Amino acid sequence: MNTSVRNTGRLLAAGLRALLVLTVVCGVLYPLAVTGVAQTLFKDQANGSEIKADGKVVGSSLIGQQYHLPKQNPDDPDEAPRPDLRWFQPRPANGLGSNTVNTQYSLILSGATNRAGNNTELLQWVKDAKAAVIADNTTPGYRPKPSDIPPDAVTSSGSGLDPHISPEYAELQVQRVAERNKLDAGRVEKLVKKHTDGRILGFVGEPRVNVLELNTALKELTGKG
Repeated sequence: MNTSVRNTGRLLAAGLRALLVLTVVCGVLYPLAVTGVAQTLFKDQANGSEIKADGKVVGSSLIGQQYHLPKQNPDDPDEAPRPDLRWFQPRPANGLGSNTVNTQYSLILSGATNRAGNNTELLQWVKDAKAAVIADNTTPGYRPKPSDIPPDAVTSSGSGLDPHISPEYAELQVQRVAERNKLDAGRVEKLVKKHTDGRILGFVGEPRVNVLELNTALKELTGKG
């Protein structure tokens, strides 16, 4: 009887020591070491690839944002958001719902529409988006042709959170952005080219423009909030 109690006591003591050691190693030392390495060697990535403007964090270069005007009737949940055409617009974000906490983001979850290419609702979305792109980007002396509108201007990405657009879509918006901000179109076009990233390693993926980075640079150029 006493031997059984002693053995049980030794097992409990050994288990408790193992628990304490593993807690210190895995719950304290390892996280501190990983955090230290991350903050030393990969600080930007470890902190979420933040983008700052005027000393404040305005978002992440990894997550897309919408640029909408304030609602005319804030209490109307069915009022469709209107794009703020002073800024370069991202891809459509047809996905899984709206976020009432932070209206800069149109999604609360990452996901696609899950509609097939021949889905009638998806086809109507594309038609409506194309008409809106043409209307929004028509300026005196410039009107986009339907054939000039790239796919990313009228379709959402697989995640719905793509922070990039194609250089073609960015170029299509240059005239409108220049007019709305009273800038020379050439200066805006140079801004787009400056913020166009090429293929990764020269052959992976496609050239792309980060919309938040581009609009942050546009804000600096215009001095607008």
